Amino acid sequence: MEVQEFMTSKVEYIDGDASVYDAIERMVDKRIRSLVVKPSKREKMPGVVTARDVVFRVLAKHLDPGSVRVAEIASRPLYCMAKGTSVLDAASIMEEKGVARVFVCEGEQILGVFSLIDAMQSSLILRARK
Repeated sequence: MEVQEFMTSKVEYIDGDASVYDAIERMVDKRIRSLVVKPSKREKMPGVVTARDVVFRVLAKHLDPGSVRVAEIASRPLYCMAKGTSVLDAASIMEEKGVARVFVCEGEQILGVFSLIDAMQSSLILRARK
């Protein structure tokens, strides 16, 4: 089974100059756990900001989410893989890198995101097929 079968193809983006408060609003409104942070003049590569980043790097430190820029807490680099990557290889990469999601990319274009939940879902489907 390949990651393209289980990835979420609707990827949400946010500008790095947006406030963490803006990120919180978007994540809660859309019921998602991460946003891709668009590269800017200051940050040349895209990043990802997750619910974990928001809680651990801002809220738990009693920082004002309205005054912290998303780019300040975003994780870089994004870990990308081809859409034909096996689910097991993706899970191994996630474990090795200590991340909860990897991005499915074709060149510079992000096609989707494959998360821990997607890996678990694939194991259920694999079991049902046996």
